[in-house]
Amino acid sequence: MTVRTPDTGMPRLDATAPDAERLPPAQFAFHSQTWKEIAHLLLNLPVALFGFVYVVTVLWLGAGLTVTVIGLPLLALGLMGARQLGKLERKRARALLGVRVDEPSPLPLRSDRNGFFARLWMALKDPVGWRTVLYDFIRLPWGILTFTITLASLFVLWPVLPFIARGLTNADRAMVRGLLSPSDELERRIAELESDRGVVVDTAAADLRRIERDLHDGAQARLVNLAMGLGLAKEKLLEDPDYAAGMIAEAHGEVKLALQELRDLARGIHPAVLTDRGLDAALSSVASRCTVPVKVTADLDARPAPAIEGIAYFTVSELLQNISKHSGARTASVDVWRVENRLLIQVWDDGRGGASLDRGSGVSGLAERLDAVDGLFVVDSPAGGPTTVTAELPWRDRVPADGRQSQGRHGSQG
Repeated sequence: MTVRTPDTGMPRLDATAPDAERLPPAQFAFHSQTWKEIAHLLLNLPVALFGFVYVVTVLWLGAGLTVTVIGLPLLALGLMGARQLGKLERKRARALLGVRVDEPSPLPLRSDRNGFFARLWMALKDPVGWRTVLYDFIRLPWGILTFTITLASLFVLWPVLPFIARGLTNADRAMVRGLLSPSDELERRIAELESDRGVVVDTAAADLRRIERDLHDGAQARLVNLAMGLGLAKEKLLEDPDYAAGMIAEAHGEVKLALQELRDLARGIHPAVLTDRGLDAALSSVASRCTVPVKVTADLDARPAPAIEGIAYFTVSELLQNISKHSGARTASVDVWRVENRLLIQVWDDGRGGASLDRGSGVSGLAERLDAVDGLFVVDSPAGGPTTVTAELPWRDRVPADGRQSQGRHGSQG
């Protein structure tokens, strides 16, 4: 299938057409594609022989040594190597057969998210590696057959060799598509979800550690001091009432501080204003605490699911904290709106810029959190500013529990 380019009118191959339609038809005259197919068929034997020896060795050693500590790791390494063989075969098929298949998703083996045994199990159950093993295992007899037929046809059946080569390579194309391409989008999605699950678990554990630390160093310490102060006041109550009254007044002040710290901690877990009044009011509240004037504009005709509201709130909250601490901005804005089944958030400031998604930065953690719920996170922050951060979350409608789903347009100045 060909289309005309708008600028020159010259024909070009349509990238969306099936492989068979992009290939020139087999004909008695030898086309360049015919020579590529012949080269592919002649290479089948040495390539298949190498792949067969590799997978047999890997399976024999891995299975034979499973009773030892090195058996399963050796098998996992062999499967990862098989992935590389599959990658080379996809390149060969692309160059010689015109077969274009997507690369499978890489295994999420980053050491900061998964322990050794989790990575080992992930490699052992890798469907891409096992399909490549199957591909290399069945290729040896096919490689012998195609090599023999092609070599004999070069001397005996020369006139019809283009048709023979096309028929044999069509079988090769089918094997590449069936065994070396991603099985479907589900496989890719499973790999992403397995990686995202680690982010969710790590984030939850970090939040729990933060809450424990805040309780231990804040409200708990104050309450311990309060109990000690009230104990001393009780002892002094009869012998020195005035001193005891002063200690009770001091304890009253400690109670107020402890209550304020507990309120701040509760707001950090899930602010009451977010539950009661929704994302619009909650963002206006957090913007009012920013050291930079912030304009908040929300255009929402309903409320998303509570989990999405929470992620959106804490995303904006952390971005505004970064603006307060690091940006040197004079003004900032937060815009929130809905597009079909997606919640869009854009945070802008006129600061010095330079923010990035490099691993270890604060915004990289936000990007991982959003990615764990099928969200997107984009940072545009050239040196010198301004900085624009765009976040996108799935909407996921709120289950109507109290009948208060609607949330109208609002604009406020923090």
